[in-house]
Formats: sequence, structure tokens, C-alpha cells
Amino acid sequence: MTSTFPDISLSTDRLVLRPFEEADIPALAEMMTDELVTAWTALPHPYTTAEARAWATGKADALRTTGRGLALAVTEFLTQRLVGTVHLDHTDWRIRSTEIGYVTAHWARGEGYASESVLALAQWLFHDQKFERLELRTAADNTASQQVAQKIGCISEGVLRNAWIARSRTEDGGWTDIRTDLIVWSLLPEDLDGVPGRMADANGFTYPEWN
Repeated sequence: MTSTFPDISLSTDRLVLRPFEEADIPALAEMMTDELVTAWTALPHPYTTAEARAWATGKADALRTTGRGLALAVTEFLTQRLVGTVHLDHTDWRIRSTEIGYVTAHWARGEGYASESVLALAQWLFHDQKFERLELRTAADNTASQQVAQKIGCISEGVLRNAWIARSRTEDGGWTDIRTDLIVWSLLPEDLDGVPGRMADANGFTYPEWN
């Protein structure tokens, strides 16, 4: 029988990581139409409200129930505003390994929300779920995502050459596909020794395409 992650939510000092809700749809649709999200992810473009609804009301939970991973909305603790997403995918239950990805809303960047949410999920994954490896893949020119990996203690393992298709703006304002390398990062339980930040609290419920 396929293993699955529990249906949980996690909290840090500033954030709550929880399952998606129907109320997230407008903010999710707005977040995923941002230019940097379009450039560095494989999400549909344009990203419509219908796609946000399909994700929030079904596809996100299906990621968990099929055993492939876990998708959580990231919200501010005080305002409850959606600031991003974090998700696990390509989970291998035998070797206890999975891949993590994240998106941050354009207005919330520079606050450390991505690293805080990724670190919280990694701590929970290693401590509560007894996982042994977390993998992250970033496009070679996506320096912001690489900074998140470095900040939480990930180790760069190498480069997958010509392994990704990003998007770039054209002169007429459209988008064109460009091939790029992927940098592979990993995080093991022992890598978190000395990384600042308390363990996230689990309280009741709980794509590399989105790096």
C-alpha cells in the first residue's frame, strides 16, 4: 500500500503552513501570474483562476493522498494572508527521500518567508517522519532560490546540464522557452545541526517544477 504524509499544519514564529482552502483561490491566482513565477516554473501561463481553483480544491490534496508528496499554503500568522506555497513531490518512501519546491508572492519577497517555511517543513520531515534526504533543484540563473537553499544549510551536489526549460521575455512582451542547467542541492538531518530556528509545531491537520 502506498505511504502518505499525514494531513497536517505547521506553525513557526511568523508563519502557518496549512492545507489549501477555497478562500486561497484569488491570492493563489494572483501569485502564480507574477513574472518571476512564470520565468522559473513550469506552471501554465497565463495561470487562471480556474487553475487556482482546481489546485486549491483538489489537486493539492491529491498530491498527498496518492503518496507523491505534500502541498501546503504558507500564510502570515498575524494577518492570515497567503504569502507563498511550499510542497514536496517525487517522494520515495523506501529510501525516505523527497524533493521540495516553493513559491513566494511578489510583495512578500525579501522577508525570509521562503527559507522559514522550507526549514520548518524540513525539520518536521526529518524529526516526525524520519526522512533521510531532502532534495532541491534550482535553475542555474535563479539566484534567489539558490540563496534559500544556502540559507537553510543545503549542500550543492552538482549540475544537471541542459535539464530544464525556463521562460524569458521577448521583445514584443511575450514569452519564449530557454534551456538551462539545474543545480542539485540536498539536505540531510545532520545538516540542520546548528541551523538557527526552533522546531515547527504540528497542530492537527495537516512541484521541482515550482522552485
